[in-house]
Amino acid sequence: MSPSVITTVRALGARRSGPVLAALLALAVGACGSGAVPTTFDLTALPGAARSGAARRSIVVAEPVGLQPFEADRIIVREPGGAVSYLGGGQWADRLPRLVQTRVIQSLENANRLKSVSRPGDKVAADTVLITELRAFDIDAGRREAVVDLSAKLLQESSGTVVAAKVFQARVPVAEVNAAVAANGLDRALSQVLADMVRWINAGG
Repeated sequence: MSPSVITTVRALGARRSGPVLAALLALAVGACGSGAVPTTFDLTALPGAARSGAARRSIVVAEPVGLQPFEADRIIVREPGGAVSYLGGGQWADRLPRLVQTRVIQSLENANRLKSVSRPGDKVAADTVLITELRAFDIDAGRREAVVDLSAKLLQESSGTVVAAKVFQARVPVAEVNAAVAANGLDRALSQVLADMVRWINAGG
């Protein structure tokens, strides 16, 4: 890695955090080797909060479902005509559904309002199940926006009855359609969706 790359990363890292800093570090590492290696980006959970009131219930968070393009670890671009493609030069740190599931779980845990938050198969008794669907998690190239659209259902564990349902949406402007800007915009859009969803769940749906 050249001294100029190290200096640039240190200077920018002093002013940035989260997925942008991770992207810069990955870019610096990539500069030492082949330029064909895609930069890996992460998504962030909501920060922690002090407990407010008694823990109400336990919840299981299922992995989100979605159309086939969302099953991968690639950043998706949607063109004005409706065509969908993968954005070159970047990828998510995991399969998108699993990554979103992890950040939902961490955000609920950090809110500190539930008795427990777990995954299916953790063998933790729960009274509520959160089912979600990724309806959009992409860059709208025509509008230059990062779009996150997530539908959510709360099911009673004992009966499978839907007790509440809601759709959460966020759009964040992006200056350019490239991997770093797209990942940062989608992370910010997801943060808005997570904030709304966590409030909704903690309020009882």
